[in-house]
Amino acid sequence: MVTVDADALSQVLGAVDLRIGIARRVSLDAGSLLPIPADAITLVYVASGGVHGHPPLGDGCRLDIEPESQRITVDSEIRRDRLVSGDAFLSLGGSPFALEAEGDTSLMMVDLELADATSPLRALLPPFLTVTGFDALEPAAAALAENMGLVDPASCPVRQGDPIICRMMAQTVLLSVIRAWAANGCAPAGWPSLSNDPFLDRVLDAIREEPGRDWTVERLAGISAMSRSTFAERFRTAVGRSPADYVTEVRIDAAKRMLDAGRSVSDISRELGYASDEGFSRAFRRRTGMTPSSWRLAHRIPVPA
Repeated sequence: MVTVDADALSQVLGAVDLRIGIARRVSLDAGSLLPIPADAITLVYVASGGVHGHPPLGDGCRLDIEPESQRITVDSEIRRDRLVSGDAFLSLGGSPFALEAEGDTSLMMVDLELADATSPLRALLPPFLTVTGFDALEPAAAALAENMGLVDPASCPVRQGDPIICRMMAQTVLLSVIRAWAANGCAPAGWPSLSNDPFLDRVLDAIREEPGRDWTVERLAGISAMSRSTFAERFRTAVGRSPADYVTEVRIDAAKRMLDAGRSVSDISRELGYASDEGFSRAFRRRTGMTPSSWRLAHRIPVPA
């Protein structure tokens, strides 16, 4: 069993920030198929009944809990495709997928959207993550998951603050699923590492901690203890983009969070290292297709009257 460093796990959990977490309860008849979006992050908690996947879920690491002894065992090889009441399933998207109900089944589903497009979550976790016995491992989070969505949302009007509260509840359940998976032996050796290179991980951490710093390739190469050319090549191979492009993505995602918090464009541009408001606005528009002010208006959380 792989032991994950507690501080490293805390850093991963602390870096997860949701912009949207919309929960709904889905009731399925026996044999019903429920497509899981291939372009989104989806969290599923089995409230009752059972499901199996198309294609099968059995490839990933699974946790098993003995109800009486509460003993945890890690099952990384035996294919067992079935999820039942109390189990949790996380899909990071990327390929078509569906769940089939084995009988009358009730699922709590949460559609998740990360606040930060450069979040390392997708790189750190497998495409499908299953935690059997989630209700035994994380009873408080399981109780929260079971009561997050309405059977018939149309029958109950949205109250003030509901979108914010729902997002916070979804984030709590998501973090608990990741913790259960990582802390109980399913994480691979060396987890968590975005680049599988400790020298590059040092660079990524520095950029995310100080996005407004004047990050030249020379300065970043110095942090990695590599030559400029070696660093640039290894960074692009590991991360999939140039250092400058990654710095810009981190800055724009930081700007989105600041806009959500009500910060002014001038404050944001100065903090993120732009020479002028106009320069910041141009960079923001190139990445998002919108000006900062337009983005703020379009992504404002509605508050019912």
